[in-house]
Amino acid sequence: MNLRDIKYILAVAETRHFGKAAERCFVSQPTLSGQIKKLEDHLGVVIFERTNRSVEVTPIGAEILGHARILVEQADAIEQVARAHQDPLAGPLRVGAIPTLSPYLMPLVLVPLKRRCPQLKLVLFEETTEALLRRLDQHELDAALLATPTANPDLTSIPLFDEPFWLAHPRTHPLYEKDDITQEDLESIDLLLLSEGHCLSHQVMEVCKLADRPRTGEMADLRAASLETLLQLVGAGFGCTLVPALAIRGSWMTDSGIIARRLDLPDAKRRISLVFRRSFPRRAALETFAEVTLAQLPNTVKAVNQ
Repeated sequence: MNLRDIKYILAVAETRHFGKAAERCFVSQPTLSGQIKKLEDHLGVVIFERTNRSVEVTPIGAEILGHARILVEQADAIEQVARAHQDPLAGPLRVGAIPTLSPYLMPLVLVPLKRRCPQLKLVLFEETTEALLRRLDQHELDAALLATPTANPDLTSIPLFDEPFWLAHPRTHPLYEKDDITQEDLESIDLLLLSEGHCLSHQVMEVCKLADRPRTGEMADLRAASLETLLQLVGAGFGCTLVPALAIRGSWMTDSGIIARRLDLPDAKRRISLVFRRSFPRRAALETFAEVTLAQLPNTVKAVNQ
């Protein structure tokens, strides 16, 4: 058994296709298939159940793949330690971020991070919280910027900042006449939400106490797939929504028919943290990433340590 064969089985598990896995590993399909068969014979188990139409991981194969991911990560760590002897912040760093944060935060961070760590290669992923946590668990990510805590004991985090929510409503909305928005206003507004799978939707429901009251009216089931679409619906007069503070720097603030209002409510915010596996060997790189991120924050958000 060698590291090459371990990488072969991981490629098949990720692609569910021997041909695509062979392309990823830059070998012929017969070579890859033969090596995996030798590995299965050596271990005395079947890792993949093969048919003409599909490739599925067996239960014992799933256990083996879990160890295989750790083995490959640790092998990579050995190479990274060797490179770090000359530059502790060199090499790739795979960071994920949720879609309601990435477009607004990462443009602030990329150039300063490159300037401070020229040998660090940041690889970005933008997916929902559930997908990012799955990638972390499968060692496909090194860290993720998330807005919800995780109960996974194998993960830890660096708290970064608290991001307040702002109320976005049409220019013609009755709230335009109010100087201050109260909790009662939030609990009674015609609220638009993102589709299921976005943590922002759940957070907005909590702030607006939406879970405590039935949703009625023609807009009750109207959901948007992205924050940009949601804001277009607000600008068209379909309702109101809550927007994370960093997003108010977006282009939608200009001639969109939307009024953005700061909320002076203690619970109208979300905490952004950098989440990663406790076993990840390059914590110094993550701490540097966190430091650069905090240094670029606008005054609409508040760092946790302030």
